[in-house]
Amino acid sequence: MNRALPDVRLRVPTDEDAIAWHRIFDDPEVMEFHGGKSAELSVYEELTARQRRHDAERGFCFWSMLDAEGQVIGFTGAQPWPHEGFGPVGEIEIGWRLARPHWGKGYVTAAAQESLGRLRLAGVPTVVAMVLAENKRSIAVTQRLGMELEEVFTTPTSKAVGHRYRLNL
Repeated sequence: MNRALPDVRLRVPTDEDAIAWHRIFDDPEVMEFHGGKSAELSVYEELTARQRRHDAERGFCFWSMLDAEGQVIGFTGAQPWPHEGFGPVGEIEIGWRLARPHWGKGYVTAAAQESLGRLRLAGVPTVVAMVLAENKRSIAVTQRLGMELEEVFTTPTSKAVGHRYRLNL
């Protein structure tokens, strides 16, 4: 079944978006594959500030995702892989996180497709997505984006099985 993707807009995250991200990610279901619980507001303040720097320096970031009414419902976009000594060091990682009430409606796919277009314009040659093997929703998004499974790995801290997907732009 092919359905139309929803209207979604991306913007560089603002200071206020840190508050929105903190609020909408304060949901155990949303955070199931991201440590299970929401981070403190200060973490989102630092994250949004880092994304503004990435956008200014690189032309891309994790953008705030807005619905048709202009409400922040999550983020999507890309950033340099943030961990040293593990994973695709030196690579650009595409990622997303969405408020629970908006799941299953195509928002992430639409926003990730827009992100890929912006990444191409910024000259990014390839992106990776790091997804836990149990995260079937995100795996489905990688497939809709045309990403290919490149590696199955075990995470160093939680020892969970993960997948690395790649897409050449």
